[in-house]
Amino acid sequence: QVQLQESGGGLVQPGGSLRLSCAVSGRMFSIYEMGWYRQAPGKQRELVASLTVGGKINYLDSVKGRFTISGDMANKVLYLQMNSLKPEDTAVYYCNAASGLGISWGQGTQVTVSS
Repeated sequence: QVQLQESGGGLVQPGGSLRLSCAVSGRMFSIYEMGWYRQAPGKQRELVASLTVGGKINYLDSVKGRFTISGDMANKVLYLQMNSLKPEDTAVYYCNAASGLGISWGQGTQVTVSS
C-alpha cells in the first residue's frame, strides 16, 4: 500500500501563491506516476498536474505557466507550486499515486482563492 498526506492548503487572495505538499509513505518502489487532482463544489474531479518516474509532466491547460509539479524523492514528498492563483482555482486538492498495487489517494486539502 501507498499512503499519501497532503498539506499546505489555505485561503489566499487572487494573484497569490501557495505550495502544496504530499508526504508519501509505504511501498513507494512500485509507484510509476503521481499527480495532483482537484474537485470544486458541484464539479467532477480533474487532473491538475502529473509526473511520471520517467520525468514526463502534464498540466491542465488552465494552470500551464502558473503551477509547477515537482518531486523530492529523498524526502518522499510531492509538491505543487501554485502561483498567480485565481478564484476558479478554488477546490479541494488531492494527491494521487499510481503503482503496481493500484491507485492511492490522499484526504485532500482545501484551497480557497478569494479577496
